[in-house]
Amino acid sequence: MDNAYFTPEERLEVISMVKELLTRHAGLLQPGDARRVHDLTVRGIESGKLGRYANGLNPVLRHLSTATLLTRHISPDRNMVIATLLYQLCRHDVVSIDEVTRDFGEDIAVLIGGLKRVALLYSKHAQVQDDNYHKLHLAFAQDIRVIIIMIVDRMALMRKINHHPDEDFVRQISLESRYLYAPLAHRLGLYQIKSELEDLSLKYLNRKVYTQIAQKLNETKIERDKYVNDFIEPIRRALLDAGLKFEIKGRTKSINSIWNKMKTKDVDLNGIYDLFAIRIILDSAPEAEKRDCWVTYSIVTDIYTANTSRMRDWITIPKSNGYESLHTTVIGPDDKWVEVQIRTQRMDEIAERGLAAHWKYKGIKSEGDLDVWMNSVREVLETGSEGQMELMRKVQRNVYDKEVFVFTPRGDLFKLPQGATVLDFAFAIHTRVGCTCIGATVDGKNQRINYRLKNGDTVEVLTASTQVPRQDWLNIVATSKARTKIRQALNETQVRMANMGREQLQRRFRNRKIDYDEGVVTRLLKPLGYKTLTEFFVAIHEGALDVNTIVERYEAQVERQNEPTSALPHGTAQDFVLHQREPAESEHTNDDILVIGNNVKGINYKLSRCCNPIYGDKIVGFIASDGAIKIHRADCGNVRHLISKYPYRMIKTKWSGKIGAQFAATLRVVGKDDIGIVSNITSVVNKTDNTSLRSISINSHNGMFEGFMVLGISSLNSLDDLIKKISQLRGVKEVTRASH
Repeated sequence: MDNAYFTPEERLEVISMVKELLTRHAGLLQPGDARRVHDLTVRGIESGKLGRYANGLNPVLRHLSTATLLTRHISPDRNMVIATLLYQLCRHDVVSIDEVTRDFGEDIAVLIGGLKRVALLYSKHAQVQDDNYHKLHLAFAQDIRVIIIMIVDRMALMRKINHHPDEDFVRQISLESRYLYAPLAHRLGLYQIKSELEDLSLKYLNRKVYTQIAQKLNETKIERDKYVNDFIEPIRRALLDAGLKFEIKGRTKSINSIWNKMKTKDVDLNGIYDLFAIRIILDSAPEAEKRDCWVTYSIVTDIYTANTSRMRDWITIPKSNGYESLHTTVIGPDDKWVEVQIRTQRMDEIAERGLAAHWKYKGIKSEGDLDVWMNSVREVLETGSEGQMELMRKVQRNVYDKEVFVFTPRGDLFKLPQGATVLDFAFAIHTRVGCTCIGATVDGKNQRINYRLKNGDTVEVLTASTQVPRQDWLNIVATSKARTKIRQALNETQVRMANMGREQLQRRFRNRKIDYDEGVVTRLLKPLGYKTLTEFFVAIHEGALDVNTIVERYEAQVERQNEPTSALPHGTAQDFVLHQREPAESEHTNDDILVIGNNVKGINYKLSRCCNPIYGDKIVGFIASDGAIKIHRADCGNVRHLISKYPYRMIKTKWSGKIGAQFAATLRVVGKDDIGIVSNITSVVNKTDNTSLRSISINSHNGMFEGFMVLGISSLNSLDDLIKKISQLRGVKEVTRASH
C-alpha cells in the first residue's frame, strides 16, 4: 500500500492487525480472499475515494480495527470479516454490490447492504435516546450480524477518539454509544463491550467525573482482584467444609456503574454498597435448592457482618419475571461494602437467559418478542461452537415487520403500524394537523394522503385551512387513533351543519309568521325518509330538502286529522300514541255562539287548526277564498302574516256568549317516564266534565317524556282548570297550551 497514505504509527498498526486477522482466520478464508481484499483496498486508496474522514480518521485503519476486534470478542465467520473490510469500499463506489456478489458471494453483499441501510439513519439527525430509534436501527439492519458489526465498529471508533480536537464530534459519538450501542450490546449479552462503551462515553462526556472516580478508587486492577480473592477465600473454605458444590465469581463495578449509583443514591464513593460484588452459584439438586441457598447465606453472614436493610429474598417470592436469588450486602476487609448474590445454576440460567429476565433486572427496557429474539441470539453467541455464525445467518430480524418508523424534518421519530399512511402520520402529530391534511412531502417528493409510509421516510405534512375530514378518510387510515379522531370530527361537522340547517328552517318560519314547533317537525322525519333530526337538518343545510316544501308539509301536519284509538295501555309513555276521530275543522252553521261583525249571526265559520281557539280566547276572523270564515286566536302567528298581506279580508269576531259545543285544544305535557303516568293523565281528563281526549302522541327519551294531547273542551276556563290538575300529578314537570 502507499506509504504516504498511513502515518508511521498507523502503518505499524495495519501490519499488526493484518497478521492477527490472517492468523485467526487462516482456516476460514477461502483461497484468494486476502489478496482480493488487499487489491480492492489499494484501488480505493489510489483512486482517492478512500481519503480520510472529515474528522481526520483513516477509514482503512478504522475498519481493520473493527475486523480485528470482531475476531477478539466474537467468533465471526468469513463473511462478517470480509463485509466489514469491504463496506467502506462499496459506500464510496470503489467496488459495486454486483462485483462483491460475483467475487465474494451473495451473503457478503447482503451484509454490506444492511450496513449501508443503517448508515442512512445518521442523515436523519434523530434523537438516539428515543427507543423508537433503537427499533428502527434493528429493522433497517434486518440481519443480526449487521448489528454486531455496528456495535464492534462503534467500540473501535470510541477507542480512536480520545483527545480528538473536534469536541462536538466526540460528544455526538459518545451520546450515540451510550444511548444506542451500549443497550444493544447489553441485550446481546456482549457485556464486556457494553461496559467499555459506557465507560468511554462517561470519559468523553464528563472527563472530570471519570478521572475523579478513577483516582478515588486508588487501586490497581491487581490490588482490586487481590481484595476480591481475599474476601472470597474464607467463604470458599467454609462452603467446602459444608460439602457444597459451587462456583464463585468476583468483580469490581465499572466506573460508569459506580457513577450511576452515586447519582441515584446521591452519595459519594464511600456510600456505594456494592462497589465489589460476589456471585456464588451452587450446583444443587432441584429439591435442595432453597436449603442450599439459605445455608450459604448463613455461612456468609457468619463470616461477615450483614446490613440487614440490604437483604433481598427473591427465592421465597421470585420476581414477576422469574428472577430468583438471595442478595445481601456485608462489610468485608477494611470496612468495605461487598454485595453477595447467592443462587443455583438453574436460577442463574433463568437470570441470565430465561426470557431476557436478566436484562429486565438490570433496568434495560425490554419488550416481549424482542427479548425472546435477542435471548435466542445471545444463546447462539455463547455456544462457542464453530457453526455459530451459520446459525446466526438464520436469525433474521422480523420482530418489527408489523411496524414502520418515520421521521419529521426535525428528526423526531414516530412509530406507526405497517400500512400506515400520510394521513395516519398527520393525526399522530396532532388532531388539527390531521383534520387539515392535504398530502405530504416524503423524502422531497409530493405524495397524497393515502401514500403508505416506509421505514426511514422523512415526512413533512402539507395542510390547508379549507380542508375538512371526509367519510372516505376512514378507508385510508390504519391507526385507531386517526380513525377515532376522524369520526369525532365528522360528528362535530354534522352537528354544526345540523344547527345551521335548523336556523335556516326557523328563519323561514319567522318570515312566514308561523310558530315553529319541533315536535311537529319530528313527525315529518319518517315520511321524508330520515331517522334523526340531525340528518334532517343537515339535508336542509346541504340543499337536499327544499325549505318551502317542508313549510307546506308542516302546515299540512298541523291541519291533519288525527286517527283515534279506543284504549290506553298501562305502561310507560314510550311510543304511546292515541288517535281519536275529530272534525278537521269545527264547523258551525246553526249553533249561534259567535257574533261576527255588527252582531251578524248564522254565518258559516271554521275554527282554524293552526291555533285551535276555544271559548274565552280573544279571536279574529279571516274570510277564506271559499267564502267561509276561519277563526284564529288573536295571538296566532299566522294572523300577523294574514293582516300584513290581506288586511281587507280580516273581520272582527267575538264569542256570542252561548256555550255548548266542545272546542279542540292542544296541551304539551313534559314529565318523568314512570309506569302508569299516561293512565294518570288520561284519568284526570276523563273525570273532567264536558272534556274529551281526542288524540295523544308521546315520545320518550332518557327517562323523560314529551306528549301532545288534543282535547275537546268547552271553554278557556275549563282548560285552565284541567292544566292545573295535570300539573299536580306526580312525575309531571310542565303543562302548557300548544298552538296545534
